[in-house]
Formats: sequence, C-alpha cells, structure tokens
Amino acid sequence: MSEYVHTSVGNGTGTITLDRPKALNSLSLAMVRDITQALLAWRDDSSVAAVVIRSSSEKAFCAGGDIRFFYDVGRGSPQGGSALLEDFFSEEYALNHLIHFYPKPYIALMDGVVMGGGMGVSQGGPDCRVRIVTERTRMAMPEVNIGLFPDVGGSYFLPRAPGKLGYYLGLTGATIGAADALYAGLADHYAAVADMEVLEAILESTAGAELPEAIAAFAAPYRPAAGKLEAERAAIDRHFGAGSVPAIVASLKTDDSAFAQKTLEIMATRSPLMMCVTHELLKRGAASSVADCLRMERTLVRHNFEDGEVIEGVRALVIDKDNAPQWKPSSLEEVTEEMVQRFFQPVWPDYAHPLRHLD
Repeated sequence: MSEYVHTSVGNGTGTITLDRPKALNSLSLAMVRDITQALLAWRDDSSVAAVVIRSSSEKAFCAGGDIRFFYDVGRGSPQGGSALLEDFFSEEYALNHLIHFYPKPYIALMDGVVMGGGMGVSQGGPDCRVRIVTERTRMAMPEVNIGLFPDVGGSYFLPRAPGKLGYYLGLTGATIGAADALYAGLADHYAAVADMEVLEAILESTAGAELPEAIAAFAAPYRPAAGKLEAERAAIDRHFGAGSVPAIVASLKTDDSAFAQKTLEIMATRSPLMMCVTHELLKRGAASSVADCLRMERTLVRHNFEDGEVIEGVRALVIDKDNAPQWKPSSLEEVTEEMVQRFFQPVWPDYAHPLRHLD
C-alpha cells in the first residue's frame, strides 16, 4: 500500500482508509491502484465478508481526482508524464466498475467532502452498496466547474436519480448535503456526527456479514435537517427537462424565483461547451449499461484533454486561482451540435478500447 491508503482486516471486514488529508484525499494513480489491489484480493477471500471504505479525516471522504496532477501531466508529452494520465483514467474507471459489481457489502462512510472521484469510490451498485452520510457531508459532481464532465460512472448514476435531479446536479455542479443525497438516491443512511463513536463501535464489533443490517438498525432513528432538492423538485423537473442546455437556461429565465436565479448565476460560470457535452452524456447514459457508460466516459476524457477545456478550468481554479476561466467557446450561443458530437467520436476501435474487458 502507498502512504495514502491503509488497509486492514478484522472480524470479517476489510477496511480501506484514505489518508491524504492535506489534499482532501484527492486520488492519485497510486491510490487508485492500492484500492483496486485490496478489493481484488478480498473479492475471493472467504475470510472477508464485507468492505468498509472511509477517511482518516473529518473534513473529507474524498474530494475527487488529483486535478493538479491532471494539469501538470495533461500539458506534457509521454516523456513528460502524459501517459500516466491515460493510465489514471483507465484504471480509475475500471475501479468504479469493480466497486459497482462488488460481490460483498461495500460500505462507504461518506463523511465530509465527497466529490467527483470520491463519488466514484463510494457509489456501489444496488446489490452491494451501503452509503452513509452525515451532517458534515458535502456532496457534488462539480466537473463542469473545471471544464470537465461528470465521470467516474456519473453518466450512469446521475440520470437514474429521480426526475431531472441528476441533470441539475451534473449541469450545475451544485453541492448538496445529507438530506439531498438521500433524496436523490445517492446515499442510503444518515448518521449524526455526535454518535459517530457508536457507529465506529458497530463497525469494529459486528461481524462483516452482519454489518449492513446492523448499520440500518443504527441509522433508522436519525433524520437529517431538511434539504433543498425536495422543495425545488417541481422546478428542477420543469426546467431541466427542457431538452437542451439553451432550452434549460431559457426556461430558468422565465422563473423569477430565488432558486431559478441562483441556478442561472451558477450556470453562467460553467463551461458552455462542457455543459452541453454533459447533457448529451447523461441522455446517452440513461439508456446504457455501467460498462458502456464508463467506456463512453473514457472516450470523452481523451477528447476533453485534447480540446484543452479542462486544462484551462484547472488553471483558473487551482493553479492561478483567478477564477476567470477563458472558456472556448465563451457562450452557449456559440456551441454547435458538431462541437458536442465530436466528444463522442470513437478514439479506439472496439477491440483496442482500454476498457473493452468490462461487462
């Protein structure tokens, strides 16, 4: 294991602890490999009946991929490290697939910041997932903010959220709390921070095979503070069901509510091109399998870095911190259908796709 991922096995439970607190557990390639290695080892190990993934820090479960790394190697040649970028996304998406179909309970303690790649390592499939949020949870798929798109399986799980919630979350990159995560189907249980020691004791003392039932019983009495998605659900479904990003913006402009105006304000700062690409991605993902979604995202990543929108987004947000990205094109009106569809053009023949073995 690397210095940032610690693993242990006890009482039938394999535990993965992310321990890169200064970077809010942002995932490096080494971390992706460590998590994958542990899950593969435990998958067929009869002494491990369940897996828990958690953070050593109260601030963040995982804030996503290491975007500074994306910037540094995304501008380089293979000699300068760009080949590692290819490896990162291929291996991260393969890990997301492994987690979705994991044959044992996969328990994610989503305390603190859970964004982007952090969602990818916590969103198990319906047969294995046990996703716990707290009042500290700050969840988002904020990729459009840096000129990227909701990846790590976002093209699969976002359009499967109720109504048009997934489109709202993917196109705005909005941050939500525990109640909204539960309402959107992106979490299963709520635990109060004040009683985290009780949960810790359950995780430690309960046999792995019995953990899902024990966690459900522990969490049953808890209710998070009210969120905003349920209250704004009708407006979200109406506006974000408009059929295209320009149509969504036009619909929002007819609504003088505080929610609609705030949403317009947020979308005005996002990459126009990548919002349109994201809309198409979610539309396609709604009718695709997990494997096909991840293969599609892998194709988009290659096009995205070749296009350079993500490089500019990371520059503005993380490198220069001027928060003034020069998006190309700079307005929705300039985004053409051809620009959007170019991102979905095959990069590899099917037999050579780096995720061709996923099923």
